Parts: sequence; C-alpha cells; structure tokens
Amino acid sequence: MEIEGWSQTLGAAPLLGIAAGAIALILVLVIKFKLHAFLTLVLVSLLTAFATGIPAGSIADVLVGSFGGTLGSVALLVGLGAMLGKLIEHSGGATVLAEKMIDLFGEKRAPLALGVASLFMGFPMFFDAGLVVMLPIVFAVASRLGGPILLYAMPSAVAFSAMHVFVPPHPGPVTATELYGANLGVVLAIGLLCVIPTFYLTGVVWGRVTAKKFPYTLDTVGAVFGGGDEEPVSKPPAVGTVIAVLLLPMVLIFLNTGLDFLRAAGAVSEDAVWYGILTTFGASPVALLISVLVALIVLGFRRGENGTALEKIVDSSLGPICSVVLITGAGGMFGGVLRSSGIGDALSGVLSDLGLPLILAAYIIAVVMRVAQGSATVALVTAAGLMAPAVAAAGYSPGQIAAITVATAAGSVFASHVNDSGFWLVGRLLNMDVATTLRTWTVQQTIESLIGFLIAGALFLIL
Repeated sequence: MEIEGWSQTLGAAPLLGIAAGAIALILVLVIKFKLHAFLTLVLVSLLTAFATGIPAGSIADVLVGSFGGTLGSVALLVGLGAMLGKLIEHSGGATVLAEKMIDLFGEKRAPLALGVASLFMGFPMFFDAGLVVMLPIVFAVASRLGGPILLYAMPSAVAFSAMHVFVPPHPGPVTATELYGANLGVVLAIGLLCVIPTFYLTGVVWGRVTAKKFPYTLDTVGAVFGGGDEEPVSKPPAVGTVIAVLLLPMVLIFLNTGLDFLRAAGAVSEDAVWYGILTTFGASPVALLISVLVALIVLGFRRGENGTALEKIVDSSLGPICSVVLITGAGGMFGGVLRSSGIGDALSGVLSDLGLPLILAAYIIAVVMRVAQGSATVALVTAAGLMAPAVAAAGYSPGQIAAITVATAAGSVFASHVNDSGFWLVGRLLNMDVATTLRTWTVQQTIESLIGFLIAGALFLIL
C-alpha cells in the first residue's frame, strides 16, 4: 500500500541489506530459537518497517492492511477447501474412488490407479490430511496384491504433494497468486499442466525405482494403520458422485476464466446480466462455497447424516488449517512491508542490472528459503512477497505472471529434509529411517521442484 505524503530516501544498497537481514532473522528465529513462523513473520515485519523508515504512524496500517488483504480471499479458499475435503473423506469417497481407479486400470497398474485417485482427492485436501486418509487404502491394496510398499505408496504421496504445491485452493499457490496479482484460473491451469508429468515421473516412475532399491513389504509398516483393516463406511457415495463434486469447483473457476478471455476479446459484454451472474458463480470463493453446499447434500443428507453431525464434521476441518492461515496472512504482511518500503522496487532495479530473469530469481529465493528453514509456506510467501513489486513493474502478460507464480511454488518444495514436517510424516508413516527417507523422499521432492520449474519456465516463454 502507498503511504500518503512519504517517499523512501534510502538507496538500493541499504534497502537490499535490510531485506537480506530480515530474511536472515527469519531463518535464525525459526531454526535456532524455534519461534513459531507466525510470530516470526509478524515480528520481522514490524522491525523491517522501522528499519526502512516507514513513518511510525503508518506502520500499524501497513501491517494490518497487508495481513487483512492477503487473508481476504486466502482464508475463504483454504477454509472451504478443507471443508470439502473433510466431507469427501468422512463419506468414504476416497475409498470408493481408489477402488474404481484400480478396476479401471487393472491390478498390474494399481500404483498408477492409487496415484490418480490421490490426484482427485488432492484438489481439496491438504498434503498431510490426504496422505493419512489414503495410506490405509494403499496398504490394503498392497496387502492384497503383494510387492514393495513404496511401489504403491510413492505415487499417492507424490500426487498429494504435487497438488498441494501447484494447484489452488491450497494455501501456497493461492497466497502466491494474491501477492503477484495473478489470475487464479490461469494459475490453476498451469498448475495442472505441471502436476501431470511431475506426478508420473516422480511418483509412478520414481516409485518403481525406489521399490527396487528398498523392497520392504507391508509387514514392516502395517502396524501404523493396522494393515488397512478399518471398518467400512456405511452407504458410501457412488464414484461418479465423488468425481463430480471434486470437478465442480474447477469447472466453475475455469468458466469464469473463459468468460474473462471472451470479454477481453470483445466477444461478450460485461454489462450483460447473465455475464455478471456467471462470473459471480465462477469466482473462486463462490465456486468452492457452491461445491461445499452440494457436498453437504449429496455426501451428507442423502446418506442419512443429520444437520448436527454434518456441522461437527465441517467444524472439525477448520482446526488443522488455523496455523496455515495465520502464517499465510503474516507472510502477506511481510510482503506488504517490503512493497511499501520500496525494497521491491530496489530489488527490481538490481535484477534488471544483473540480467537475471525474474522467474529464475523468484525460484532461487524460494529454494533457498525452503532448504534453510523447511516450511514450504514460509518459503513461498517470503519469495513471492519479495518479488511481487518487481514482477508488477515488469509489465508481464497474465499468463507470464501465472507462470512466475507456479515457478515460485515449485521452488518452495525443493529438497524436503529434516527441518520439514512433511519429511518426518512420510518417513514415519512408511516406517523409513532418516537415511532411507533422504534417499527416497528428499530426492523426489527435488526432482518435483525442478520439473515444475522447467514446465513453468517453458510456459513463461510462450505465453
């Protein structure tokens, strides 16, 4: 936000020094002192505002305005997405979807089938929640068919990871979209283009490689979930119903994007009543709201669930996302301070002088933050907040801005290791020691990041 009556008097070198110091302080507080990322980002935002000379009377407005501006849409998308995922999980939709995929692909392609089912489930569900839901199904299939557990588990884990990294309504891509001012529908399309080859190469193919190197079976991990012997859900929904519920928000969002393109081309008039109605339905928060309401009916009331039970199910989905939402808002606060202080403009000038492409710079910053402190969310919001002013000043097309958004998200997943909670989640659930998790999951996350960046970079050049 612009501060009326004030202009930055510091030069580029001092401003970039302050930015470097701010990032270093974030790393020290998070890694060494174990201060929560939310508190860290708020504190560093405040200190950065003072250091850059923002008028004291305006600092609170910059902090609160940037925090609220980020959460205005992010909280809605993340919250509604969590509700949708919880309704599908509770209804047994994940199980019927996995079983149908195996019927379609055949038992020989069961790993691919489980991965495809996880891709569908990964649209509304967070990585950790999706993995916990799907692994009992994965273990049950592995028990029935036999073979190394990584052959079946890796495609599902990678599917959830790729969807969480690249595709809205997950907090990472949604936050980057907001900070960069990108078109959410275009980000969604580019994200899906990144997900498909990334999933196959680093999930299915890499799963085969890791299964040969580490051919341990379900016997060593079955205790985690009891071997997949959970009591089946009564009256599970039809697989077509599950797929329709999952596709509904994507169809509505893509509809809105298509209408925007038609309006820009002069094919339709934005003054038409029907145009306004359809674009409202296609707005991301409204699209997800409609999907949640439909899910309440077809996955709840039609299966005999009463209103009180459904209220508790939906409410239970919100607790786990609270931390993510607050960190996202604090990341937007940090980005707002960087923009208001003029650090973004200074960085833009330096990058222009160096000749370093902004998409590469955004990716590298996200990679460094990810490797240093572990949190993909912190890595992404820091990189996007730092680079957003430079990207805005560059005059890129909507497609190019969306490609930069996805490239930054790709950087945020690079080389998951011991400072990342996801590293420990995968290792523990699959009963792998640290060395094995590094040789399987860390390598996979690195390849996923590189492939995602290469695809986003290629699209940046042609859009």
